Amino acid sequence: MNGRGPGRGPDGSMDIDSLAEIRLRIAASPHLRSPHSTPRIMWNVVGSLVPILAVGIYYFGPSALLVVAAATLGSVLTEVLFGPKGSTKDGSALITGLLLGLILPPGFPIWMAFVGGVFGVGFGKLIFGGLGQNVFNPALLGRAFLQAAFPAAITTWPLQPDNWWALRGDSFALPLMSPSAPDVVTGATPLGLMKFEGLTTDTMDLMMGSTAGSIGETAGLLILVCGGYLALRNYLDWRIPLSIFLTVFVFSGGLYLIGPDRFPSPLFMLFSGGLMLGAMYMATDMVTSPVTPAGSWIFGVGIGLLVVLIRVWGGLPEGVMYAILFMNAFVPFINRITQPRVFGQPRRKPRGAEA
Repeated sequence: MNGRGPGRGPDGSMDIDSLAEIRLRIAASPHLRSPHSTPRIMWNVVGSLVPILAVGIYYFGPSALLVVAAATLGSVLTEVLFGPKGSTKDGSALITGLLLGLILPPGFPIWMAFVGGVFGVGFGKLIFGGLGQNVFNPALLGRAFLQAAFPAAITTWPLQPDNWWALRGDSFALPLMSPSAPDVVTGATPLGLMKFEGLTTDTMDLMMGSTAGSIGETAGLLILVCGGYLALRNYLDWRIPLSIFLTVFVFSGGLYLIGPDRFPSPLFMLFSGGLMLGAMYMATDMVTSPVTPAGSWIFGVGIGLLVVLIRVWGGLPEGVMYAILFMNAFVPFINRITQPRVFGQPRRKPRGAEA
């Protein structure tokens, strides 16, 4: 060793052979790697859902835990049996099951929740080729299937009994059999009360979660906090929920100014139903949402408009699920029309223009 280091000449410069070796050194893309891998993002999402699930169990008792557990089991088991080897490690099937369970009534029969999880992963993700290939959000597709297959069960909202340990509804109903408790005391969700009876619900109750509804859709403020954590970590595109909230607030606010006795207030529209959970966790699904900033704004505005239209003039009191699934179908077209110009390429000329 001459103290100048390997591959260097007497004057300290690199010799031709060493320089050629560096120039020919190649590596597969991506050349810039981020520490935020897919499994890491997914497990952060799972962690952010835990407080929402905990509040749902606090308000609705053990029935809520049974429903979420059954939906999660169906999702994960389907991934294990039919998905690629080791695909459950990324946590995506677990997220599908958790989200599906959180958007179901607390008294929903657990066998139906299990079937919904199977359908969500099987027909919502694996049939398209697995994670990254699906067109629609798997959890919402699973709920859409349950909505069509079991419309009575999924729109039954049992009242909370005095005993926290008591089961809501008919959780242990046998598959394909009549419920064992035919006379279940049920109530209505805030959206149902507004839609069919013209009754409003206190905004603070909507924010804190002390209302009837799906397991994870009632505590609006908590959902905002948990979703905000993901936005701060850059695990979701903040443009999508913001555009949804702004659109719903402006559109419903305009209607409220026109007829406050006929239309609900914008705050009621924001914190009732599944808007918060859908906007923060389902519309922002990285696979089924646009990849461009402009596309995210278009996507969110479309969802917001559809939610208000369905809630106000549709036959159902809620429209978040249908709005997101409908806009999921347009994501490929939104991506295409909002793609930025490739650096160095000329702008496209209108058809018919001279070259």
